[in-house]
Amino acid sequence: MRFVAPLLLALSVGACATYREDLNRGQRLYDENQYEHALALWRGLEPDMDSLEPMDQARYAYLRGMTDYRLEFRPDARHWLAIAKAINEAHPGGLTAKWSELLDQALDDLNTDVYGGADALKASRSSATETTRKSGEDAPSPDGSACQGSEDCPDGQSCQSGECVPL
Repeated sequence: MRFVAPLLLALSVGACATYREDLNRGQRLYDENQYEHALALWRGLEPDMDSLEPMDQARYAYLRGMTDYRLEFRPDARHWLAIAKAINEAHPGGLTAKWSELLDQALDDLNTDVYGGADALKASRSSATETTRKSGEDAPSPDGSACQGSEDCPDGQSCQSGECVPL
């Protein structure tokens, strides 16, 4: 029994080294623009990501996200890059300054897929306008009464914030 503990310790240390070797091999493939091969390695390493040290976890998530980004798997890239950013903020040092800069640029690009961009709003043909009142302003509705719903307003008007406004 006293030999079991050292054996288990040796196996776990060896396993961590293997995961780190896979991480290094994947980074080498990424650096050589062999993204498909790198992604295959990342997918194999993913279930064991928690066996890596936090700084290596940030590195794994960054490389996985950037590999997905290069291959145009944008939702996956956004997922992994957000994880890399969170891990690196919690455990600084896993990403170089250059990687952090590239991560932020890629996330900004990927976030426009989800949240859209201000440029798209400027180019919109929408004629909608904001009709809310300023704080403390008590404006009566055009017919002099407050409304609970649009059915309380005359034709061509809608109830917004308790008042009838033209459509």
